[in-house]
Amino acid sequence: MDPRGTRGPVGGLDLKGQGLGFGFQTSGAPASSIITAVQQQDYSASVWLRRRDKLEHSQQKCIVIFALVCCFAVLVALIFSAVDIWGEDEDGITEENCSSKCSVVLVENIPEDISFLENGTTHLPLSVGLFNLLDRAMRVVEIVSPLWLLNSSDYESSFQPAARQGRALLSALQGLKKKGIQLKISSGMINSTELETLDKHGAEVHYVNMAALTKGNLHASFWVVDRTHFYIGSGSMDWRSLATRKELGVLVYNCSCLALDLHRVFSLYWGLNYKDFIPSFWSKRLFALYNRDSPLNLTFNNSNALAYVSSSPDVFIPRDRSSDLEAISRVIKEARHFIYISIIDYLPLLSSSTQRYWSRIDSLIREALILRKVRVCLLISCWEKTHPLTFNFIWSLRSLCMEQANCSLEAKFFNPRLHHGINHNRFMVTDRAIYLGNLDWVGNEFTFNAGAGLVISHPEGIEERNFTVVEQLQAVFERDWFSHYTRTLQSNKIPVCNKYQIPKLVTVRASDLDNGPVPIRKGQYDNGPLPLRNHHKVDGLALDRTSHHDERKDLRKVSHQSMTNVQVPIMDSYQERAQIKMNHFDDRPAQIPNNDNPMNPPNQSAESSGFREMTNGAL
Repeated sequence: MDPRGTRGPVGGLDLKGQGLGFGFQTSGAPASSIITAVQQQDYSASVWLRRRDKLEHSQQKCIVIFALVCCFAVLVALIFSAVDIWGEDEDGITEENCSSKCSVVLVENIPEDISFLENGTTHLPLSVGLFNLLDRAMRVVEIVSPLWLLNSSDYESSFQPAARQGRALLSALQGLKKKGIQLKISSGMINSTELETLDKHGAEVHYVNMAALTKGNLHASFWVVDRTHFYIGSGSMDWRSLATRKELGVLVYNCSCLALDLHRVFSLYWGLNYKDFIPSFWSKRLFALYNRDSPLNLTFNNSNALAYVSSSPDVFIPRDRSSDLEAISRVIKEARHFIYISIIDYLPLLSSSTQRYWSRIDSLIREALILRKVRVCLLISCWEKTHPLTFNFIWSLRSLCMEQANCSLEAKFFNPRLHHGINHNRFMVTDRAIYLGNLDWVGNEFTFNAGAGLVISHPEGIEERNFTVVEQLQAVFERDWFSHYTRTLQSNKIPVCNKYQIPKLVTVRASDLDNGPVPIRKGQYDNGPLPLRNHHKVDGLALDRTSHHDERKDLRKVSHQSMTNVQVPIMDSYQERAQIKMNHFDDRPAQIPNNDNPMNPPNQSAESSGFREMTNGAL
């Protein structure tokens, strides 16, 4: 037997028997054929591997290209949604063809149990002014309000007849659709039966999720009608703003330049409907037309003036828009003689996880007091939710003037009555300008909440100063300041702003007034007591020092004369205002009799001060 008989014909090896797995038979095949087959198999494998690599590379290219195309599509969509779509047609009104010959009217709501008997300075009721705007509407009414609570209960209406005005206003808004007038509303994320009712009557309602955007609330309150007329002030769409709260605002007519700018603030809120992110860039149609460095030159009631619109918070400010803090800073820094501030709450604190000092406004007041010797008067509401630290900060401001010549800071608290009414005004007036806003002077308000403001100033050398908005608002502040509803902050005494203590405080204050006017700290302009009202001549001429009695006569004269050129009727007394009929919406006159019965409405905290937000733990 051949010992090699067990080996194959190729080198004595059986390749298949060794399990090399080439997949072909070696028995009886020549060696060259086997080698050729192996080479062909290796070549095929290498080609397949190269093709697979190319295929994988092509797939990766396709994935990258597809991702780039998707990103580009998303970017285009964002651009169109933010620039071309966000920001609506402005009815052909442009910065070049808009109107700047405007009429301005102060509007107030004076609760029925508040009476300024010694000073008859009154202005158009807020409810009448809002109805007047609706009567002028032709195409669209745009409203921003922190509250929608116009329906008062039957019980509330029985004690507060003026509460029926909220229902009448709601009825008027419902009727806009039948007149072919579009109603557009921007609101915070609130539950409101009024908004549901208006939505059923053809109104378009957009909701701004402030909690997701800034962890704050929407506190802006203004109307824009046909991009031509507007209202801005402290009053909201709450029946109490038309009945039981002391509110103040301005109506501006035939002023499309300024109304167009305020409309752009509305458009910003409108575009944030249900969004949970803030765009990294804004539409050009949201850019401000005017700001503190480039205000609008216009005429108010035939007097030359400068004006612009501001807003808050900083993350809601597109290009060229001045923030509320920038507006307040400019007004304070340009004041030469006095700064009068009427506000609900004053608290230079910022509260998030921990409280810290917020100096943005407080430091401006200190600078005005010490470095420029400007007289400062603070009128703050005293109510059950006034923060105790408010008094500490005001004492700190007053202590700056101790042993300091020509330094004067006075603070008073407004205590109107037993129940819910408070001084809801939010404004500042100086010898040169006014600032009218929607926010309290609390750190959290400007940092987290959305608001809008209006600044109006008059150039030097105006002869008819009694016709200016600055003089009118100054008269309003002085009327409130000298009323028997205020009490002076005394050193080392913390006022009790609890509602059960307010009647006692008012009684004490009334007895003090029997002894004459409250003595005022001496100022830099004379050697005697400085009366609150000084008609300072801006050009440096002699000052008009008036007595307290003559001053009140002048204020009444100012208020009567200043409104003669406007297109809205002005009432001489609150009793006369009560007889105004609600046009065609209510055939009965809105009678407002004297009523001493107190009434406690449901507690609403949606439109609240920054302190209330902090205590509620919203931040």
